[in-house]
Amino acid sequence: MMQQAQPHHKTPHRRRWAHWFAGCATILLGTFGTPALYYSTLEPDALRLGLTVLFPLVLVTAFLLRSHQSARLALAGVGAAFAVWYVTDPPRNNRDWAGEYALPADVTLEGRTVHLHHVRDFIYKTPSDYTPRYYDADYSLDDLSSVDLVTSYWAGESIAHVFLSFGFRDGRHVAMSIETRRQKKFPYSAIAGFFHHYELFYVVADERDLIGVRTDIRKERVYLYRVSLSPEARERLFTSYLQEVAHLSRTPEWYNTLTSNCTTGILTRAQASLRYRLDWRILLSGYTASLAYKLGLLDTHLDFPTLHDRSRIHRPEGATPGPDYSTEIRQTEPEVIKFQNTK
Repeated sequence: MMQQAQPHHKTPHRRRWAHWFAGCATILLGTFGTPALYYSTLEPDALRLGLTVLFPLVLVTAFLLRSHQSARLALAGVGAAFAVWYVTDPPRNNRDWAGEYALPADVTLEGRTVHLHHVRDFIYKTPSDYTPRYYDADYSLDDLSSVDLVTSYWAGESIAHVFLSFGFRDGRHVAMSIETRRQKKFPYSAIAGFFHHYELFYVVADERDLIGVRTDIRKERVYLYRVSLSPEARERLFTSYLQEVAHLSRTPEWYNTLTSNCTTGILTRAQASLRYRLDWRILLSGYTASLAYKLGLLDTHLDFPTLHDRSRIHRPEGATPGPDYSTEIRQTEPEVIKFQNTK
């Protein structure tokens, strides 16, 4: 007698898994794709906003198709179209930029002499009311004498803007800050930095501008730490910044809050290992100085809380950044015991 075929139970099981997978894909694609379209630089705005509304509707419609095969194909098509657009969406240098980012710095190197063009030196009345000024300056690599880590807090302890300032034997300093390059029509948004909304921008500025606006105009809590590096490491770091400034002036790149921000950029320029680039203190940038302390890049002869307290810049009430600003903010700087570190 012929044995009766057993019912096949695997197909419904596979269908449930396929349906579950399609549902997860729909949620993930909608969660990322909808804000990516909203914060995109697509023009006109009607197109950007229209696609922002249409995209999740198309995803839901595709997922609810009666035929599971049709749903999977539709979702794959929508996902592929979005991915192709997103990875080919080009950053640009020719947008209508906010005033602080309108003119990027550029650099040329002649032997051991650095020619910096368009060093920003704005005069601020308020954070949004300023007189734009720029100057060109020459610096000798042989005169590079210091690197300072600057952390500026505007709310709480976890998030700070972090940047570097390079000092020279003649008393001059040039500050370099990795920031978002914002268009005039868009207000600043922390969420937008996760998507293709801002280009990457290296502000090259006088300390009166870059630090002064934070201490005297915005009234932020600003800390200045001397970084202990060997002369060779100091020069490598400075020239790495210069190379990126020159690169971005010709080849724009996207800013990204997770991968290309103010702290990851510093570690990239410093050639730090991947272990430190993934440290939790990189995302919570308010703790970057404590990471630098752990790495032995700050004065470890003091415990970090003491160093942190002594490194805060205190300005007199009503002070404004003047010609001697760089000297004034270092008058209360703690004495740093010099030692060499090749990291």
